[in-house]
Amino acid sequence: MTTDSIPLVFRYGLHRVLDAVSVLPQAAWSLDASLARQDGHDYEIVIDVERLNIDAASFRQMEEVARGSSSDLESGVRDQILDTVGQRGKMHNPVTGSGGMLLGRVRHVGSKLSPHHQALRPGDRIATLVSLSLTPLQIQQVLGINLHAHQVSIVGTAILFDSGCYAKLPANLPESVALSALDVAGAAPQVTRLCRDSRPGKQVRRVLVLGACGKSGLLVGAAARLAGAEVVVGVESYAKAAAEGESVGIYDRILQADAADALAVADVACRDGEFDLVVSCVSAPKAEMAAILCCRQGGTVYFFSMATSFTAAALGAEGISRDIDMLIGNGYCIGHADETLALISQHTSLRELFIRRYG
Repeated sequence: MTTDSIPLVFRYGLHRVLDAVSVLPQAAWSLDASLARQDGHDYEIVIDVERLNIDAASFRQMEEVARGSSSDLESGVRDQILDTVGQRGKMHNPVTGSGGMLLGRVRHVGSKLSPHHQALRPGDRIATLVSLSLTPLQIQQVLGINLHAHQVSIVGTAILFDSGCYAKLPANLPESVALSALDVAGAAPQVTRLCRDSRPGKQVRRVLVLGACGKSGLLVGAAARLAGAEVVVGVESYAKAAAEGESVGIYDRILQADAADALAVADVACRDGEFDLVVSCVSAPKAEMAAILCCRQGGTVYFFSMATSFTAAALGAEGISRDIDMLIGNGYCIGHADETLALISQHTSLRELFIRRYG
């Protein structure tokens, strides 16, 4: 069985979509996550799920809702997750539109999957590298919630389609640490590409990272430094995170500022000039204009955040006459899992911080 010979409806999981209109699973409102369904079973991987790693923007939004209710944070987040999965058959936050990824053990490998999936065996432990927003999911029980790591221990099952990808976890990192890194695995490798762009006018000497001391921000900063950027500056709103980021030694300086205040960020960040590349890893809304204001004409802004409004970005750049390339953060690029795990492994202080935070 080759990839080309797999019917598209099964390859991309449309047979699991419950919407009346034919759409791909990520765009669908609800999915059929039942294991009793037989059509397409030979084209699916079934996973016994142990842990969900929720996207930062989604988790933050659920925490805000929980704070506004009478329940404690853990109970409030748990109830929202169960409600979302119960209604939609997937962990697809209806407010942020984002999901996350999962860790689990393979139960079933379909006999008609592409050859590259056939090396999987029941019992293998894998982390999925596709969003929970397109992954059919059932939750039987929530065992615990790690508010700090945005991770949820569960008993459940999930379906991975032939088009999906996954990674086996490395032996040299705690599982929760590897899971946190793999959740944002697309960020650092793509920043490496941008920093090594040799086209006239696209060379990157100065890099600014908004949301610099979260997991994606730290990986992006480390990647930019390793790729040869001469100046790497971070902007971080949380004092504790900024102090932790300083200890890693990635950034030339870290500025404490709120990325939602575009003028304030531009005022403190651009005193030595605007930046060739600005990467936004902010998990809160309204950070688009800070990134755009800090980017030079002809430069690049890379939005690696599910909280980004691309309408605000497009109209905002137009409104201040800024001719820049603006890129959507793609969670996937070839080799991204291995590159990201290698980056953590070779950077001792970064690895130690990830272990302290997420281990």
